[in-house]
Amino acid sequence: MARLNVNPTRMELKKLKARLNTAVRGHKLLKDKSDEMVRQFSLIIKENLRLREEVERALSQTLRQFSVARSITPAYAAETAFAIPSAELSLSCGEGSVMGVAVPEVEADTFGTAALPYTYSEITSEADFSVSQAASLVPKMARLAAVEKTVRLLANEIERNKRRVNALEYVMIPQLEETIHYIKSKLDENERAAVIRLMKVKGNGATQIE
Repeated sequence: MARLNVNPTRMELKKLKARLNTAVRGHKLLKDKSDEMVRQFSLIIKENLRLREEVERALSQTLRQFSVARSITPAYAAETAFAIPSAELSLSCGEGSVMGVAVPEVEADTFGTAALPYTYSEITSEADFSVSQAASLVPKMARLAAVEKTVRLLANEIERNKRRVNALEYVMIPQLEETIHYIKSKLDENERAAVIRLMKVKGNGATQIE
């Protein structure tokens, strides 16, 4: 590890010791933050998996019902019926925070499923179930989208935080420690040289007196 290019003085030693203490405290705080962020990330991942499995299962069932409905309904009637919106959805989109990371928050404020957009005599009961099931899936899909975006944002922040921790642990702190050791060695060497010079001066003075 290359040491810093500084003058080996007591003032520099004092500054470097202060920087080292700050770096050590910062490393501990970032490490604690990283551990807690990973814990929160694990919880959100579990929620993401649960929501995705639930949505995919319901969506698969809905698509099967749509297929059945289309197979027993005239094509023109099915296309006309399924092309008309059957529900209104109002979402509130906000911003939350997970360990200082801004994440999206999506919530279905009002979700009104009005009467089906066709008469019961035109379309089969399979289509009724498909339409209502698809309408009920929209809020869950919006929630799933918000959770998956949160997962990506947290993953990026965990990676950035990990790079900061590694930079402190493997670069800055060792570099500061090595530089401090170098300055201490230089100062000790200078003190020993000063003592030797002083002893020589005293020895020469005593010889001249004799």
